[in-house]
Amino acid sequence: MKIKYIILLLSVATVFDACNFSQKKNEHIRVLLITGGHDFDKEAFYSFVYSLSGISVTEVKHPDALSMFEPANRGSYDVVLLYDMPAKISEDEKQNFSDCFKEGKGLVVLHHAYCSYQRWDEYETIVGGRYHEKRWTDSEGVERPASSFKHDVQFSVKVADSQHPVTNGIADFEIIDETYKNGVVSPDVHVILTTDEITSTPSIAWTNQYGKSKVVTILLGHDNNAWSNTNFVKLVEQAVTWVNID
Repeated sequence: MKIKYIILLLSVATVFDACNFSQKKNEHIRVLLITGGHDFDKEAFYSFVYSLSGISVTEVKHPDALSMFEPANRGSYDVVLLYDMPAKISEDEKQNFSDCFKEGKGLVVLHHAYCSYQRWDEYETIVGGRYHEKRWTDSEGVERPASSFKHDVQFSVKVADSQHPVTNGIADFEIIDETYKNGVVSPDVHVILTTDEITSTPSIAWTNQYGKSKVVTILLGHDNNAWSNTNFVKLVEQAVTWVNID
């Protein structure tokens, strides 16, 4: 009788664990999508974003977006997806923004969001790089050229780390997209995608750690040529999932 009771308890525990696993698997990651400061093909972009598997999306546009980084609002999302390009940010907003990610909120930076906040150095630290709109002088006093872009370039994307969860199951692929050249990429990031395209910075996707937060920056994603590319879709889905894992 005692053995039957133990078996029954183990069976109940197994079913309970299976239900919990199933529930966790089916839970959507709450993504805060931030837009504004740069135009885009809204119909095609929203079709892409809302088709991403395993996520639910809430969009907030500038100038209201930065309020979402205030402590009272951080519990409403799991991951931030930046597809914005603002210029201005106050000192208080800088503090809230950086504190949010120091505390562990996942962050995915997509395409032109790499170019945001040109006058805020800490944003470069968070994102792991910077697009320079103007000529600039580095820390050693060397003058560097402005970054540049080119639309509708067909080029090859190479997977630099096929073992990383963000690139899992993705092989080298072709894409048509806007390229960025002469952008800064921090030596401290982990590069996961590269290209030999001459109009592009060689590193085009990487992971970064900022405080307790995981960050993925992907320079791809200008228009529907990218958004409809199955490799790009998988890359973004896996980036969102990875930054959400503790």
